[in-house]
Amino acid sequence: MSTEDRAMRSTVWRLFFCQALMNSTMIGQATMGALIGRSLSSDIALATLPMAIQMAGTMVASIPASYVFTRWGRRAGFIIGAFVSIAGSLTFGLGVYLQDFGIYCLGAVLAGLSWGVAQHYRFAAAEAATPAYRPRAIALVMAGPVLSAIFGPELVKHTHQAFLPYVFLGTYLALALVPLVSLVLLSGLKLPPLPRKTAVSTPLGEIIRRPAFVTAVVAGMVAYGTMNLAMTATPLEMLLCGFTINDSATVIQAHALAMFAPGFFTGHLIARFGVRTVIVAGACLTAACVAILLTGESFSHFALGLAVLGLGWNFMFVGATSLQTTSYAPQERVKAQAANDFIVFGTVACTAFLSGYVHARLGWSVLNLTLIPPLVAALGLLAWQKARGTNRAAAVAP
Repeated sequence: MSTEDRAMRSTVWRLFFCQALMNSTMIGQATMGALIGRSLSSDIALATLPMAIQMAGTMVASIPASYVFTRWGRRAGFIIGAFVSIAGSLTFGLGVYLQDFGIYCLGAVLAGLSWGVAQHYRFAAAEAATPAYRPRAIALVMAGPVLSAIFGPELVKHTHQAFLPYVFLGTYLALALVPLVSLVLLSGLKLPPLPRKTAVSTPLGEIIRRPAFVTAVVAGMVAYGTMNLAMTATPLEMLLCGFTINDSATVIQAHALAMFAPGFFTGHLIARFGVRTVIVAGACLTAACVAILLTGESFSHFALGLAVLGLGWNFMFVGATSLQTTSYAPQERVKAQAANDFIVFGTVACTAFLSGYVHARLGWSVLNLTLIPPLVAALGLLAWQKARGTNRAAAVAP
């Protein structure tokens, strides 16, 4: 292996650990958010509103993040995101301490902004990697949260009662320390320089009309939207079924592991079978999750269903990200990535709110059935474009 290859892989692994650390706050929030929202809000239908606000923040972050990345580089943007994450966790904790739903939602804004910046770790990996290694680099960085899948829920289990009667205050104080480790890793991060600006900038409208971009965005929207719809409401349904906070934390842990652990081999699957096949497999797995969750409400049903859901998300979203990198030229990357995340996380914000509303008003079964139409639409788009012979972008061979 050449010196350049070793340096490249070292950079990818550093991004892997940064992504793992930043994901710990999100996975912890997925365990706690709806439960805290239910306890602080006057209407149970608003239980998932903080998560919706957080995803809206993630969507909005794509715009200022693209400006920072373009002007000062990836590393500066990631450092700012780490500091915003610290502020978000502390604000969450203040909301819990004061039992103030408004302050808690303000914490969601900050957490969402930092999470939006963290989404670009996967793009940074694609830029640092050679074309042959790119699918694996993307998948590896997206596998980083497998560590936080273990760490995040365990942190919730061991800290949520640290400052009783303020349940979860200790968790947020602990999560505020996590980004400090990311800052240490980022201090030595070396990424490729930004491409030179071209005299004529490609209009965004031209980029988003490209078949590869459309397919990637739709696959990403459906992957994240369907996953978030079911996952966000699961702790609420488990609470109604008599399960404890630790039980729901374990289920979210199984879900998160299934989301991120496959990243160690998803890149190989894309390289071997093609990105379209992997996306289709992910959609089928998500549909299988619906079948599992509709057949019972035992702990095993929740754990298995959420694990299958996580695996389906991984195949669809990693596939969508890999396809996205084929839809733009190097000088268009920041603009295209910002547009992609704005659309995808706008969808996630909507599903986060709808998750609590549909669960409260229409019930668990209806909520799960709402996953099916988007999956059918995504598969229909893939089939239509394949029939027309468009969007033939394939994964780069390893």
